[in-house]
Amino acid sequence: MTDAAAEPARRGRRNRDLTGRHVLITGASSGIGRAAALAVAGKGATVFLLARRGEELTAVVDEIRAAGGSAYGYSCDVTDSDSVDQVLGIVLAEHGHVDMLVNNAGRSIRRAIHRSTDRLHDFERTMAVNYFGALRLTLALLPQMRERKFGHIVNISSAGVQVATPRFAAYLASKAALDKFTEVAAVETMADGVTFTTIHMPLVRTPMITPSGDQGPAESPEWAAATIVRALTERPKRIDVPLGTIAEYGALLTPKIRDRVLHRYYRALPDSPAAKGEPTEPDDEQLEPVDSLPVRPPRSAARRVTGTALRRAARWVPGTHW
Repeated sequence: MTDAAAEPARRGRRNRDLTGRHVLITGASSGIGRAAALAVAGKGATVFLLARRGEELTAVVDEIRAAGGSAYGYSCDVTDSDSVDQVLGIVLAEHGHVDMLVNNAGRSIRRAIHRSTDRLHDFERTMAVNYFGALRLTLALLPQMRERKFGHIVNISSAGVQVATPRFAAYLASKAALDKFTEVAAVETMADGVTFTTIHMPLVRTPMITPSGDQGPAESPEWAAATIVRALTERPKRIDVPLGTIAEYGALLTPKIRDRVLHRYYRALPDSPAAKGEPTEPDDEQLEPVDSLPVRPPRSAARRVTGTALRRAARWVPGTHW
């Protein structure tokens, strides 16, 4: 298909809204999940919000309804099979079906491996939420999606999986497991009308990153929400950011240089107080934190110009896989 012939199809994907769709989002009481729920409801979908904290969940539901959207909140712990089964039973009984699932709930831990030798629970906790939590929702909703011959599942992964970011072994291992499950599931459900999108998110300015200190430029929750909406409306196989794509090329073409660069990055940045076991608020292992967002420090004129140039160059890096 030529570019000219493909353009109408691209426009159709971009213009497709979510009116009439039932979209379930986990971790929806704050951060990326909250922003995604607002954005998805704004596209006309009925949104089912899942999170552990009832008060914050109710506030987001009220916010969506005040704007004219349709939303329902359910208190749920994705690490608890009984909780998931009970809530999904209620959702399906009250609303009939779920068209789309966004596995957003997550736990992030930044700690060097040498500080984790007596902390196996770091790895167990991240797997419990990031991998097994997503699997619980996916496996529970898959039968009704296959029966209806339609479903789309968006799994929030991390660009760090492509980069192999130091100090995030526990977090990235859980996301890598989810990536591979998604890849296999997408192949097996191709004839069932069920599709998957993996989003390799960059760093996003949510309270969860506060204990890790300054890790460089970060996107806003609204940017992340727009990416999730794109995943739901266009339904590509993967959405990457330039950093992740370049890191994958680097690992393939110059693996030793990539490793040296990452090792220097590891040595240049200190461990956070939380990683050293020092008291800090909020905890870097906190799930779906609710404190105020970290404030981005002002940038110099030189950094602004450089950043603009880099963003323009990054547009040439492919990031969507169909």
